Amino acid sequence: MDGLLLIDKPEGVSSFDVIRRVRRIAGVKRVGHGGTLDPFASGLLTVALGSATRLLEYLLGEDKIYRATMRLGQQTDTQDLTGRIVCETRPDEEVIARLEEVLPRFVGEIEQTPPMYSALKKDGVPLYKLARRGEEVDRRPRRVQIHALRLGAVQGYDVSFEVHCSKGTYVRTLAHDIGQALGCGAHLRTLRRLAAGAFHVDAALRFDELETMDRERLRRQLHSPLQAMAGYPVARLDDEGFRHVCNGRLPAPGQIVLPESLSSPATVCLAYGDRLAAVAEYRCVDDGNNGCRLRLRKVFSAP
Repeated sequence: MDGLLLIDKPEGVSSFDVIRRVRRIAGVKRVGHGGTLDPFASGLLTVALGSATRLLEYLLGEDKIYRATMRLGQQTDTQDLTGRIVCETRPDEEVIARLEEVLPRFVGEIEQTPPMYSALKKDGVPLYKLARRGEEVDRRPRRVQIHALRLGAVQGYDVSFEVHCSKGTYVRTLAHDIGQALGCGAHLRTLRRLAAGAFHVDAALRFDELETMDRERLRRQLHSPLQAMAGYPVARLDDEGFRHVCNGRLPAPGQIVLPESLSSPATVCLAYGDRLAAVAEYRCVDDGNNGCRLRLRKVFSAP
């Protein structure tokens, strides 16, 4: 069983709980997800099965869209509602009125310092384990891209917003940093993933639907490996080109049709009909010959 499953994870369920349930129904060991969601968060979890798990590095690298709520005036040691309140203030109306002025500062390329309560490692030890022991270590700021940040409803000290961001963005750190910019502190109260790459939570199965699902019904819900790579350019192979790729060789120029206006570098899907034959890297080299070349990264199909 190979493909991508879209699950709407509810609050109170871990990402691994979802993986465990899918693994049991599908009867396959190779199951993984395209980006974890904390137990308190909800929304889209992309789950890969079988050979599609080899695509997870691409799914993990895709942009995400979240709807979130932050609470102004309270900072926690985890930067979200699961932590201990370490500082508390009462923001006045003037502070809240500055939201529309402050939020645009966080659009574009920004730097984030990863929180101590994260899965990043220091000398092989996850930071959250060090944090639980009361230890804090230096973390190098990382650059992330915030494509859009839209202010939603404001109810008392709770502020909702929607963010379209690159991989590696900590939305709870974004809430914390916005609170710092306002001078009142803040932490994340709710988080819901609306989209990951080309997929939206509206097309996902509810987690509770898995309770009555058998293996065959689950199979019918799968997106094929080629569909899982929606958003990446697709090159089309003929019969001979397909045979070449299945044997780990590049197709000859007449055996492949590349998409128009392909920029370099690019990750390209090599397709034969509706099958994903391989994922390749397309790169143009300034060697005086104006040469552009494909390099096979992952081969999926057998003739």
